[in-house]
Amino acid sequence: MAQLELWMQTLVEFMRANQEWAIPIVFLIAFCECVALLSWLVPATVFFTAFGAVAGASGLNLGPLALAASVGAGFGFWISYWAGQVLGPRVDDYWPFRNNPQMLERGHAFFEKWGVASILIGHFFGPLRAVVAIVAGIVKMPFWPFQIANWLASMAWGFSLIYGGGTLAEMAKQGTLFVR
Repeated sequence: MAQLELWMQTLVEFMRANQEWAIPIVFLIAFCECVALLSWLVPATVFFTAFGAVAGASGLNLGPLALAASVGAGFGFWISYWAGQVLGPRVDDYWPFRNNPQMLERGHAFFEKWGVASILIGHFFGPLRAVVAIVAGIVKMPFWPFQIANWLASMAWGFSLIYGGGTLAEMAKQGTLFVR
């Protein structure tokens, strides 16, 4: 865990020093976080919370960064949905589902219970984020309901993590967070 924190701190410092790279990096991290097979390797929620706070406290423009995270997340979920449609039930032949079949089973049960809402909820919960879009593809959820839920949730996720975290950090730095 200490290695992960060091890596995140190094990346945040790089992005602070090289702001022209911040938007592509944020997009890429959000994309990887929301692609079913990559999400276990990229801890974006923790990163974005930390980065949003650093960005807000250092005065970076949070809007474009939040938009980059939102668009990356939306495309990541879309790729996972597409992979589920293409691979279908065979997806459990591939890592990480091959080693953890209960993940796909839990994702499927969650999707069956909540339907379209599972796409909205799935963006905000790490274990579900990795599975719910691919399950939607496997069960052939209609394209437009998936995309509407995906993009609404992606925007809410990206803006809440980066813009919300950044705004709170900015307010804390200015001393206006706990003003009565």
